[in-house]
Amino acid sequence: MENKEQFNGLQTVRLRVNGEEYKLQVLPWVSLLDALREHLTLTGTKKGCDHGQCGACTVLCDGKRILSCLTLAVLKDGAEILTIEGIAGDTQLHPMQQAFIEHDAFQCGYCTPGQICSAIGLLKEGKAKTREEVQELMSGNLCRCGANVGIIDAIMEVKDGGLYE
Repeated sequence: MENKEQFNGLQTVRLRVNGEEYKLQVLPWVSLLDALREHLTLTGTKKGCDHGQCGACTVLCDGKRILSCLTLAVLKDGAEILTIEGIAGDTQLHPMQQAFIEHDAFQCGYCTPGQICSAIGLLKEGKAKTREEVQELMSGNLCRCGANVGIIDAIMEVKDGGLYE
């Protein structure tokens, strides 16, 4: 007889999320976004368009920014995932979070977790040297409220101040 995992279609996925190890049983078509939100109750990562067009679901996977709505959880077995819940330290905000506050880089706040994760990943990539390059490389994250100027200001402050990890 086949093992239960094969019989019921569930796949085992091991993820290290925000520094903690998890072993999940998911169907093969479950997105990383749904695994984070529904299986781990990490609801900071938002489901916006569910088509990879808005960036609200951006997380860092092995240090690189990805759209978790377009990523199958089973394909990230063994990966290191960082969500907005894991960005801050125990006693203080991450410099990017602080800069978003100081520059009023959010209005409704719905896209903010994805914006912050994307901004941190962008700076780690080290490709953006100018404000225009930051704008271009953040173009996959949409803010429908119009906080884009504050978002770019916040990223530039962290970038120019050398405050990112």
